[in-house]
Amino acid sequence: MKNLLVMKFGGTSVGSAARMRVSAGLAAAERKNRPVAIVVSAMSKVTDLLLETMRHAESGNRAGMEGNLARLRERHEEACRELLPAAAQGAVLAQLHDLIDEFERIVHGMAMLGERPPRSVDEAVAVGERLSTVLVSEFLRSSGTPSVGVNAREVVVTDAVFGNASPLMEPTRVKACEKLLPYLEEGLLPVITGFNGATADGRPTTLGRGGSDFSASILAAALDASELWIWTDVDGIMSADPRLVPDAQVLEEITYAEAAELAYNGAKVLHPRTLAPLVGKKIPVWSKNSFAPEKPGTRIVPSMAVPQGARAVASMRNVALVSLEPASAEMNGVQLMARALDAIARADVEVLVVSSSSYRQSFCLLVREDELERSLHALESALALELAHQYVNPIQVDRNVGLLAAVGEGMQGKPGLAGRIFTAISRVQVNIIAIAQGSSELTIAVVVRRDGLEKAVKAVHAECGLGIRPPVPVFPFGQSEGRAPRAKR
Repeated sequence: MKNLLVMKFGGTSVGSAARMRVSAGLAAAERKNRPVAIVVSAMSKVTDLLLETMRHAESGNRAGMEGNLARLRERHEEACRELLPAAAQGAVLAQLHDLIDEFERIVHGMAMLGERPPRSVDEAVAVGERLSTVLVSEFLRSSGTPSVGVNAREVVVTDAVFGNASPLMEPTRVKACEKLLPYLEEGLLPVITGFNGATADGRPTTLGRGGSDFSASILAAALDASELWIWTDVDGIMSADPRLVPDAQVLEEITYAEAAELAYNGAKVLHPRTLAPLVGKKIPVWSKNSFAPEKPGTRIVPSMAVPQGARAVASMRNVALVSLEPASAEMNGVQLMARALDAIARADVEVLVVSSSSYRQSFCLLVREDELERSLHALESALALELAHQYVNPIQVDRNVGLLAAVGEGMQGKPGLAGRIFTAISRVQVNIIAIAQGSSELTIAVVVRRDGLEKAVKAVHAECGLGIRPPVPVFPFGQSEGRAPRAKR
């Protein structure tokens, strides 16, 4: 299909009846000019509510479970009544209740078992997106835009890694063409659940943290879309976190690689895996603000004609540094690192930074704080014998750290840039704990003390000249700065 636009709306963009109305209006306006398909997240905070309900079920907290179920019903019923005309509400409320009843059956099963099987978690947590899809598609239909809700379980084919599945693109392309193209050719606007899919034999899966972005890019690639627009609650991808750096600016254009690195290192606009399905097809992406749709946003493209040095500074606070060191010559440091990384990978933990010492053969891994417990369990299990016989020193953990990463394709081969970054950090009296830089020179990652992270980010941002520049004053002809105009005679 020619000129297809895929839009993705995040949780805040569909977080209330008012926001759903705006988001649906944006999609309907574009549909007047070309075919449109949209992907929606769960309403903001609903995924957290679903996960908390499952934790209550596992622990036997019936009161907490029932209280959350009541809140889930109340929030979606309220949105339905605000969105839809009275005549349409009954049928839509029935659809919402059916989905919430389905979720309730799953969590009651978890309460009986006293555990949360990963497959059941994936099936249950996808209910948030399915509820949003019902509301948005029904609102579009009631306001005059022909629409149809689609569960991505019927379209996106994945592997069987529950909780963090990866797409199987060729089967997904076949299903997307079979399911979605007929709707688009009929002039319908498909509203598709984000975040979820299913294995080839139909078992429900989810795509991991921030998976709705990933869903949208998978579908854009499968349908050969001309563009993907990702709607969030910020103006685009910024040169730094504006909460830390007041003069951070929105980037007009960045590359796929830069956007992926920024996401991986803490920038929250995109899911790190979002861009992977689009690379081969070179589909451009826009990151836009549904709360200020008149702003242009950031365009993400395959490459730029002239790389421009460091483009942005990403940062992350909730991380922990895990250090390992051989205690004996019997333990080879390279083998230790290989086994540690293998254990971490098997535990499905994302390693943000790896830094090593060549002489002592010690090394450290930076992981997200919410994955620390899983990381330690994996390492202690894999190295139990070596730890017991003191071939490996006790694993050290430092939670008082933060990560910053300077990112930009134009940093490659730029003499002195790394030195300037380290000098800028030391100039504000912040100690550098670990450093990592890949062979591509796309990213320089630095681990510092957490209480110095904000100062370090500001210093690097300023050193790289990334802030908003004051406007250049324009003087009348014949007048220069600091010189008053001549008085008329």
